[in-house]
Amino acid sequence: MQIKHIFFDLDRTLWDFETNAYKTLSELYEEHALSKKGISDVDVFIDNYKMHNEHLWELYRDGKVEKDVLRSSRFKLTLQDFGIDDSRLASELGDQYIQKCPLKKNVFPFTYEVLDYLKEKYHLHIITNGFEEVQYVKLEQSKLLHYFEQIVTSEQVGVKKPNPEIFRHALVKAFCKPDESVMIGDDLPVDILAAKAMGMHQVYFNPEKIAHQESIDFEISCLSQLQELL
Repeated sequence: MQIKHIFFDLDRTLWDFETNAYKTLSELYEEHALSKKGISDVDVFIDNYKMHNEHLWELYRDGKVEKDVLRSSRFKLTLQDFGIDDSRLASELGDQYIQKCPLKKNVFPFTYEVLDYLKEKYHLHIITNGFEEVQYVKLEQSKLLHYFEQIVTSEQVGVKKPNPEIFRHALVKAFCKPDESVMIGDDLPVDILAAKAMGMHQVYFNPEKIAHQESIDFEISCLSQLQELL
């Protein structure tokens, strides 16, 4: 491989979304005294939220719901699971989640060491489906922003991964060819197979070691393995 450019996904690849979201949701649970409103277990609250959030994100990625609907509905549906029909509370939770969560700074193990190593050898970039206004906050707060030359968000381009247009846009913006670039991400169909279809090399970040039958270039379970590959 004659790699010159590396494109990273952000959430669940570098920025530890699950840890940061869990901490934020736990804080909101306490601050709004949800245990006194009929939600007796914080983990059940978070599990229900995750279920609704993931479903709404699938719809959002497929262009079936707008961003505002995703943001307003995920807490409203979660509260309704517990018999709470309170649009104002759902709206407050939604707004505060968007404000608080991007300020969390947890990243995956070896993130900084690996980026320090890679930046000496390659041009580094981000391709993300996350909301633009919060992705930049995440990058700044977790001290990741300075590593990357181009930050490509789905809102900039108008389409979301796995749409090939967002990868095409990122390649043009970085002035690179598919065969001299590699995509690193945690979502097999959205990041890896989509990049493969574009002719890019791929590294599937699979920390949970989820079984699959796809033929891809490389697979890692820890970011430190990138120093052996690249």
